Amino acid sequence: RWKNWWIRGILTLAMISVFFLIIYLGSFMLMLLVLSIQVKCFHEIITIGYRVYHSYDLPWFRSLSWYFLLCVNYFFYGETVADYFATFVQRREQLQFLIRYHRFISFALYLTGFCMFVLSLVKKHYRLQFYMFAWTHVTLLITVTQSHLVIQNLFEGMIWFLVPISSVICNDITAYIFGFFFGRTPLIKLSPKKTWEGFIGGFFSTVVFGFIFSYFLAQHQYFVCPVEYNSETNRFVTECEPSELFQMKKYSVPPLLQAVLGWETVNMYPFQMHSIALSTFASLIGPFGGFFASGFKRAFKIKDFADTIPGHGGIMDRFDCQYLMATFVHVYITSFIRGPNPSKLLKQLLILQPEQQLSVYKTLKSHLVEKGILQPSLRR
Repeated sequence: RWKNWWIRGILTLAMISVFFLIIYLGSFMLMLLVLSIQVKCFHEIITIGYRVYHSYDLPWFRSLSWYFLLCVNYFFYGETVADYFATFVQRREQLQFLIRYHRFISFALYLTGFCMFVLSLVKKHYRLQFYMFAWTHVTLLITVTQSHLVIQNLFEGMIWFLVPISSVICNDITAYIFGFFFGRTPLIKLSPKKTWEGFIGGFFSTVVFGFIFSYFLAQHQYFVCPVEYNSETNRFVTECEPSELFQMKKYSVPPLLQAVLGWETVNMYPFQMHSIALSTFASLIGPFGGFFASGFKRAFKIKDFADTIPGHGGIMDRFDCQYLMATFVHVYITSFIRGPNPSKLLKQLLILQPEQQLSVYKTLKSHLVEKGILQPSLRR
């Protein structure tokens, strides 16, 4: 028991150290990390299906699976390039064609794979081949879509990437520690080693960690500014005037807490309040991603997704909760945080044809005159 604890502990510290190094190297390296993890998770899940269903004799199965992964990544990352790097694309004629017809090209690539699958159908393997076709597409939904959302969150500011991921990691570690030392009451049958003591201890630890961690990150532009691509320097930049979320404000302490804390007001960043919501999800709902993975492994009678990391299992074993967290953060940002982005809208306007830009200008001017913001021009 203690040997496994030491192995898990040492490798956890090693992985956290590597993660900090990649953060230091910048946003582009974080994107490559997300892409690498996505590919490895896809490989682990596909390999399980390959072994469980004894798909060794299926024609083209593994080749088609990787082909579909390539197609889906081409679609999602192409959408990101078109959305965030419009100015850069406008300067490259060869890229303009790819972006203009991106969705058609993506659909054509997928149709090619679909036709290849139909042509590969063999009478004695019909049912198994359709099983594996569905297995591949569900795996793509779990891995590629979620990793794309992780990168979308990263573009909103590195803090939206680091706080959720770190909260899940913190909850995983503290729940394990509390369960190891104090665990007595089983939590769920899918994971016999999970206990209520670990679950509750992990919840409070994660909320406190997220609140404090957010305080330190919110002080630095590097973490709070949206990640943008500077086409002149060909680099990702994180420089901006921090939004109101990352500017210190004074809050009144609720009367019930004033007697306990002895404070009437407290200074904090508004983002710290959002961090409580993120940490709460990471510690109360996030673990259900792990329970889902446990149920999946039990259904196919396997202990871990792979043996990539000693004491931890496969990469998917470490990131089963992260994918669920990524979706929540994306929904949270679009629902409660993100408003119209003038900078992004301006980039889109600049790539229009001159006559289109003039049409937008006239429409906007007419609208502002009607609202009384601009004075109507006098014609002689």
